[in-house]
Amino acid sequence: MKVQWWCAALGEAWEWTWRPYPGVWAFVALCILAYVLLLRSTPATAGEPRDRGTRAAAFGAGVASLWLVLDWPIGALGAGYLASAHMVQFLVITLAAPPLLLYGVPPEAYRRLPPRVVGVLRSLAHPLVAIVLANLIWFITHVPVVADRLLASQLGSFVIDVAWLAGGLQFWWPVVAPVPEWPWFRGMTRLGYLGAQLIASKPLFVYLTFTHYPRYATYELAPRVLGITARADQQAAGLLMEVGGMLILFVAAGILFLRSLFREEALGASEAGRRS
Repeated sequence: MKVQWWCAALGEAWEWTWRPYPGVWAFVALCILAYVLLLRSTPATAGEPRDRGTRAAAFGAGVASLWLVLDWPIGALGAGYLASAHMVQFLVITLAAPPLLLYGVPPEAYRRLPPRVVGVLRSLAHPLVAIVLANLIWFITHVPVVADRLLASQLGSFVIDVAWLAGGLQFWWPVVAPVPEWPWFRGMTRLGYLGAQLIASKPLFVYLTFTHYPRYATYELAPRVLGITARADQQAAGLLMEVGGMLILFVAAGILFLRSLFREEALGASEAGRRS
């Protein structure tokens, strides 16, 4: 059995035979270890233990989702066989996992960040900067000449996955992380931020879905899986980006709306209690 440390295009006929990817396992283990060490070094505040359990579950879900799409079979299919499987990876790595990972970090850990780090984040995680740079990263990694060259090697595939995750964390940081704060970026402004992302993803969706021929040599020349043609596979990838991305952002917008509503109700009840 051949062992690869990371999923990459092989040029071999697809087989439903499990392949080990120790690099993916090491990455997942490193995420879990870093989180455990973070919790141990961050003292819990009063009334936080229950909240920490929820946050730990969210972080665990984020790591599990990354493991699911990076390991066999989705990771292997996405790296060199199906553009649609690669798009599933993209959606999870950029839009689904990052908010769970960021929410999983205790608020106290964010507040203990060194001033220099907060200063850097104030620039890189500014909402306007975050949405532009994240989409720039995602667009560049979808340029055919870039994607084909990177997917041809394990290191290149690793670079794509890390770049996607970095862009996802940057995009979601101003929405989920409490530090740094932007007083103007709350309520409807955050919802508008997510709405802007729906618009930003449209060009790539059109590029993938409404083309008359495959754009990526990696998937066009790959051995066919389940008889799916390269063009149909690429169109499926475009539709997955549109529908899947819209669904994730709508769910996030709904959560933000409900949290904002509950916060206003709590403030209203508190003010009423003070007056009485």
